[in-house]
Amino acid sequence: MKTTEIIREELPEALTPDNVQQLLGIGRRQTYELLSNPPFHVVKVGRLYKISKKTFFKWFDGD
Repeated sequence: MKTTEIIREELPEALTPDNVQQLLGIGRRQTYELLSNPPFHVVKVGRLYKISKKTFFKWFDGD
């Protein structure tokens, strides 16, 4: 499996579930379970999830 370095500054301001999955190194099912009761703010528009990069990293970094 090829690993890719993820650079915070290059991520979009609105993260997708795929971004969260890559950042946390978890599976697709775990990602959507996390997004069903998230510890950070998530916006759901129809079937699309959007997560604020600032809010996500505030949670991730423990701020």
